Amino acid sequence: MRITILTENAAGGKLLAEHGISYFIEIDDQKILFDTGHSDVFLKNARQLGIDIEDEVEKVVLSHGHWDHGDGLKHLQNKKLITHPGAFIHRFRKRDLSPVGLSVGKKSLQKNFSITETGEPLQITEHLWYLGEIPRNNDFEAQSTSFVDDFQHDDLIPDDSALAAVVKNRLIVITGCSHSGICNISEHAKKVTGISDVRAVLGGFHLKHNDEQTRKTIEYFKNERVDEIFPSHCTELPALAAFHAAFGNPQLKTGMLLEF
Repeated sequence: MRITILTENAAGGKLLAEHGISYFIEIDDQKILFDTGHSDVFLKNARQLGIDIEDEVEKVVLSHGHWDHGDGLKHLQNKKLITHPGAFIHRFRKRDLSPVGLSVGKKSLQKNFSITETGEPLQITEHLWYLGEIPRNNDFEAQSTSFVDDFQHDDLIPDDSALAAVVKNRLIVITGCSHSGICNISEHAKKVTGISDVRAVLGGFHLKHNDEQTRKTIEYFKNERVDEIFPSHCTELPALAAFHAAFGNPQLKTGMLLEF
């Protein structure tokens, strides 16, 4: 399996960066796009890397319905889109009620995509799964939120999901923002795939501080003996520094190629 980083918060080489995620995944002779960032940066970087998203990609997976992961969808058409049914709700920041949901609505997307909405796990290829809605079983993740819905009820982002790939009988977990908790996601990935040996975890962990949640997350991955950890995007500097001290992980940047 190969993963090319098309959009990330940090730029690599002469490529562009923005606040968002888009990963180009090659597995089982298929090419999958995971998230799109919030602009056409993923397309510009792909072209510079010799990747033709328009012609090569048939399926797009949206991790959850936030602008920085899905607004780039407006630059695509004639694709299959896989996501949770809750991805299309209106959502806002608590502090100022500024919008954080997708700027393009479901009806508009249906004109350009064949949409599969599911809260259940979905096998995309022989070795790649969309995890569906993530059970929130531990006591230190997904306990609070800074977002609300149309009715100003707490929005815990129930649509937050991820991908799990099985490579050489080991598990690769690929997440967008981990609002549901990266440890919860990893445990669900093990259950869905039947593989308990986690080799690598990458994507946004949504950890802001070197606090108890970050420390328990690091402890979890150490206990799991995960080989490679790549926290990125919405993982802020104090947490990134803690992960680097614990695992020596590199920073994900646009243009990077990960092979498993």
